[in-house]
Amino acid sequence: MTKYDVIIVGAGPAGYAAAMRAVDFHKKVLLIEKKQIGGAGIHHGALWSKTWWELSREAASLRKHQKAFNTINTAFDFQSIKAEVRQAVNERMEQLEHHMQNINVSREEDHLDFLVGNARVVGNHEVEVNTMDGVKKVEGEYIILATGSSPRKLSHLPIDEEHVYTSDGLDKLEDFPKSIVIVGAGVIGCEFATIFSNFGKTKVHLIDKGDRILPFEDEDVVKVIERNLEAKNVLIHRNSRLIDMKIENGMVVYTLEYTDGSKEVFRVEKALVSVGRVPTYNGLFDESVKVDIDERGIIDDRTQTSIPNIYAVGDITADISLVNVGELEGRFAIERIYGKPERDLVYENISTIMFLDPEVAGVGMNEIQAQQKGLDYKVVSIDYSCIPRAIAMRNTQGFIKILVTNDDKFEVLGMRVVGEHASSAIQAVALLISMGKGMKELAELIHPHPSIIEGIQECGRMLLGKSMLKPAVLRNAMTCKTYDHGKYADLIVN
Repeated sequence: MTKYDVIIVGAGPAGYAAAMRAVDFHKKVLLIEKKQIGGAGIHHGALWSKTWWELSREAASLRKHQKAFNTINTAFDFQSIKAEVRQAVNERMEQLEHHMQNINVSREEDHLDFLVGNARVVGNHEVEVNTMDGVKKVEGEYIILATGSSPRKLSHLPIDEEHVYTSDGLDKLEDFPKSIVIVGAGVIGCEFATIFSNFGKTKVHLIDKGDRILPFEDEDVVKVIERNLEAKNVLIHRNSRLIDMKIENGMVVYTLEYTDGSKEVFRVEKALVSVGRVPTYNGLFDESVKVDIDERGIIDDRTQTSIPNIYAVGDITADISLVNVGELEGRFAIERIYGKPERDLVYENISTIMFLDPEVAGVGMNEIQAQQKGLDYKVVSIDYSCIPRAIAMRNTQGFIKILVTNDDKFEVLGMRVVGEHASSAIQAVALLISMGKGMKELAELIHPHPSIIEGIQECGRMLLGKSMLKPAVLRNAMTCKTYDHGKYADLIVN
């Protein structure tokens, strides 16, 4: 039986990151993957869907500026766009494969082995792999599980990946559907609603059981997204419950029941079920391996499971399911095993992006979360119309909002940016959160001009009472308030 220092099951973002960090420690590593390098993060998740989003955004821009660009009646070829998305996925996968295959050569060390097959943990130190060449058993001092997640399926819905899809099956589409209903108004559902509506070829229906989409986000953020979706003819079913869905004569027929008791029937060409993801661990363990698991995933204490030498990272755990979090956990697990980590594993300053219209980026708490924690805070915001770069881009829709402690330290609690370049604007504030610093550090820092991040500087100056533009004058574009014991009050009145 071949022996390794560490066996990693799953070569998605978390597993791959763990393998490469183990190589840094000069350990003998076996990385096992049953399908393709990169996992869902590349093939059906972040890279795949965000490439669709980027191309759809260009299409939406052409449609918006069709007179200026002389692109009236521009046609979008689905198969060509799909091929472009596939090329992006292949580029990243081939890069990771090339890197993995040559890592031993470049380091002149034989540290990393890769095995394609279906893995099963049959002992605390043993893994059985069903490969094309038969069953192979390997032994590892440590085992790291990184098998990811898969779309949650609802048993009462006729998911066939032909008429009713999950995100894993959408790449089977052969053309823009004339209409589609999306079940689930969370991040993924709203992202696909944005993608389909951007091309202008598909009538999108979006089912939301509450009175607004993205219920975990602040109302001011959601209003912008809802307004843009509805401007592109998206039908948002608010306060509705899906009580029936069936396939009739090649069409998807679904019935909604509203909070007032009324019902309504709709017919669309396709459906997408986007109601979250579930950890993938079925069949992963032999009965003799007693790893603690609940309905949310493998239970872990900073990546370590109930079996001390077995670790779990990425979507298979109950932690945050994001590519950057999975990579962070994979690296941390190795550092915890083989050396003292330079910093603890924390989730408070995780940066996130929602690829909507416009994009939304965030780090730390929003107002809903701060209020749920019973915190008093200061909140400052500036509209994109006050930022020269946004004016130059001819797109002033959006805003920057920052929450800080309700004291003179102005310690950053969180930030949300809605608008162009949102994802590029949050990293400095993420660093402040991780360092426990306040906005004073950014208020006088010289930012590049013109840039969106100048809005962050102006927010800091507002908090200090010395902004160039005064919120007392531009009340509709600038706010600076306190939230104290459930009530808002103006912080700056000059």
